[in-house]
Amino acid sequence: MNKKVPNPIDVFVGSRVRLRRLMVGMSQEALADRLGVTFQQVQKYEKGTNRISASRLQAISDVFRVPPSFFFQDDESTAPAAGAGHETGDVSTFVSSKEGLDLNRAFLKIEDAGVRKSIIQLATALSKASAADTAGDRAENAPELRI
Repeated sequence: MNKKVPNPIDVFVGSRVRLRRLMVGMSQEALADRLGVTFQQVQKYEKGTNRISASRLQAISDVFRVPPSFFFQDDESTAPAAGAGHETGDVSTFVSSKEGLDLNRAFLKIEDAGVRKSIIQLATALSKASAADTAGDRAENAPELRI
């Protein structure tokens, strides 16, 4: 049986709907109520399984108070090239996850730039150490972790 694969643009737009929903702290049920659909329909929109019509995208934009173009942008400032396929990469997948949003919210609450820089250095060191462990041996140049 031939399974229909969602269009990458529909998947991308759905991931942006999920990202915005999580950013504002709204449940799928609450969004579904505002749109007059079931939460299962919202799930299908977010996965890209069901395509979002133009009128529904406008309604979603109104709920989230963002322009419809928000759902087509890789970031807040640049729109993707016309006709270009979109893939949700590691960064956008992480940022739209609960852990990613929690980490970003916590990080933004840290006012001391030095502390934020130290956290970035720690995360970088941990990722390099993890990559070296995964490769089977510790790299001699791996940064030393000091806590």
